[in-house]
Amino acid sequence: MSHRYIKIGVTGVVLALAFAALLWSSLRDGTEYYKHVDEVMTSPQAWEGKHLQLHGFVVAGSWVRKPDTLEYQFKVQNKGSVVQASYTGILPDTFKDDAEVVLKGRLSHGGGFEVEPNGVMAKCPSKYEPAKKSASAGM
Repeated sequence: MSHRYIKIGVTGVVLALAFAALLWSSLRDGTEYYKHVDEVMTSPQAWEGKHLQLHGFVVAGSWVRKPDTLEYQFKVQNKGSVVQASYTGILPDTFKDDAEVVLKGRLSHGGGFEVEPNGVMAKCPSKYEPAKKSASAGM
């Protein structure tokens, strides 16, 4: 084998390793899972500390604001599973009882969900439901 082929082989291996290391380091920190509350709460230990987008519905009457702060505590549920969430910041106008929400954050070791800043997205049901036809519209 000539000296030239050895140089080309070593260069190829170095480039492949550098590309693999770059890909691994960039994807490792950017991984974010989209899960429903019931999927996460079946085995919460498996999801602790991982960055999640958690989908569910606000439990009616569960959300409270600490006096003189922007700190909120509320519960989110889906298919009978419930998780306690904490958030500091301004909630969207569409956040209310039974609202469909997606929370960005991490599941803590105590089982609660810590929502990151600007990590609450609430769906406005009236914008996405089809308009009801009146009885006189078909005549």
